[in-house]
Amino acid sequence: MLNWGGPAEPTHEFAVALGFHNAESLSRDVWNLWKTLETEGALPAADWRRVLLAAEVVFASDVVGAGLDWSIVSGFPDDESIRILRRLQRKLPRWRGSVQFTTDEDGHVHLSDLERPSS
Repeated sequence: MLNWGGPAEPTHEFAVALGFHNAESLSRDVWNLWKTLETEGALPAADWRRVLLAAEVVFASDVVGAGLDWSIVSGFPDDESIRILRRLQRKLPRWRGSVQFTTDEDGHVHLSDLERPSS
């Protein structure tokens, strides 16, 4: 995600589609989200959605993300990165309409799709 402050430069419209206010706020906000994750702080479901989508795009997209330069700019090989990304995807709810999730008062996410593996 930290590549959004470096080689990855989204347009205003793309940043909004990722769930951020604008392109300028994306770089600032991903740093704040990263700091929260590093200190094992809790994130609300909406922020987890932004984290997941921003990570997916910056890793894979050669148009707006790091894409083919990913392993160079991140230091992570593609195969390791995709394993990490898949683990994250399996731990987080699917935001598609066909799969539901709920959040409790503390903002913890609970999957209601019992068929989906959790790890």
